[in-house]
Amino acid sequence: MREIKIAPNEYYHIFNRGMSKQKIFIDKRDWARFLFLILHFQSPITFQNIGRPTKNFVKHSVFNIDKEQVTEIVENRFVELISFCLMPNHFHLIIKEVEEGGIASYMQRVLNSYTKYFNTKYKRSGHLFQGPYKAVHVEQNYQLLHLSAYIHKNPTELAEWRNKISDYPWSSLQDFSTKNRWDNLIVPNIILEQFKTNGYQKFLETSTAKNVEHSVFNI
Repeated sequence: MREIKIAPNEYYHIFNRGMSKQKIFIDKRDWARFLFLILHFQSPITFQNIGRPTKNFVKHSVFNIDKEQVTEIVENRFVELISFCLMPNHFHLIIKEVEEGGIASYMQRVLNSYTKYFNTKYKRSGHLFQGPYKAVHVEQNYQLLHLSAYIHKNPTELAEWRNKISDYPWSSLQDFSTKNRWDNLIVPNIILEQFKTNGYQKFLETSTAKNVEHSVFNI
């Protein structure tokens, strides 16, 4: 039983990690697969061959999805993805619930699809993630802003990305600081509209985990 009630038009920090802190992404296709899912599963629309756009992303850094499909997703979405960061053994998302039950449906689709893919690829069975996903209600604007910074700064944990997190391909920081790569599949304006040009980048540099007014699990 989830401890909080998830309600429409509210924002939530959604996160989870691999069982026993094991890696949930092994090669680039795994990262691309999960990224595809969190971007494109925001509505009930189904995809017959996820492997094709994923393979295209690995080669060309674009999913090459038809614009009409993207429009259909946006028009029928039951959640809005605000920001994200994927790490070797865990992930963080900020999501707005658009329709009642939207986050539950979205996360069930994403995690079930990815677990099935991962288990089939690596010839394993059972749970991939450590229990149900965690959801924390973002109650104040201050919390939302610093949470986004906390999420985007996660790659500083990785030695090879410590000084260049703006280039990290598996978070939405590029979409906040330069150009939105995903059109309307992420909706960062609730945060970005509160800053002047380059203001978010400066905010990122000064924000610390202590500014996030709720606890997160110890990754």
